[in-house]
Amino acid sequence: MAYLVVIEKAGDGFSAYVPDLPGCIATGETREKARQMIASAIEMHLEGMRADGLPIPEASASAEVVEVA
Repeated sequence: MAYLVVIEKAGDGFSAYVPDLPGCIATGETREKARQMIASAIEMHLEGMRADGLPIPEASASAEVVEVA
């Protein structure tokens, strides 16, 4: 499964979240650490949803870079 992850600069580190999985967030001191932490968070989030008998949402979020003058 692949989900869109948004990673943002946050103070002295980085934060990450998954638009298709509300509440699934992570932080890290570096962009790479935030990416690693959100990957683990996604796995745990999905495990929890399965354990609770909740449907696993399909990935639907997308992102684009839009240039403006």
